[in-house]
Amino acid sequence: MPRLPTLDDVIIADKTVLVRADLNVPLHKGHITDKTRIERFIPTLNYLAHRNARIVLISHCGRPQGKVDPQLSLRPIHVALAELWGRPLQWADDCIGPSAIQAVAELQPGEVVLLENLRFHPGEEANDPHFARSLASLADIYVNDAFSCSHRAHASIVGIADYLPSFAGLSLRLELEALTQALETPQRPVMAIVGGS
Repeated sequence: MPRLPTLDDVIIADKTVLVRADLNVPLHKGHITDKTRIERFIPTLNYLAHRNARIVLISHCGRPQGKVDPQLSLRPIHVALAELWGRPLQWADDCIGPSAIQAVAELQPGEVVLLENLRFHPGEEANDPHFARSLASLADIYVNDAFSCSHRAHASIVGIADYLPSFAGLSLRLELEALTQALETPQRPVMAIVGGS
């Protein structure tokens, strides 16, 4: 498998880093029922914060079909991530536009803002270039740490990479290393279990 550029290949101090995370956790009546994906993202967050990046997190939750759905807001995820990380996070009630721009502009080195659900905009799933450019305009560098979403041709996965230098996050790198090992040098006998909705 070809080597992807990783965080080892870039100086991120004092840069604004747009991070595509997979924080699509199961919600029941506004409460998270499994925080595993959030917990697995913490090492990337620590890595970036300790190197004085300004961190802009983007993610999706559920399938709102390009419309605002309060039941699929990332607000509960914002609270859980701050709790698990042990530090405060800023919040923006949109992922593009004035609220996102202002929230990012106010970030200090080592601080984090989580932007609202990408899929509240139809441009996300359509891989709309205008939407991708709007997201990219928020940062200097793009980091993909959403392995489970990387097969999708969405603006936050594919489109942004056309406008910013792009790197693999720690979680994505670990997943790719495990996959490479399983495919190229499997320990036999071997079995694959493939799932999804």
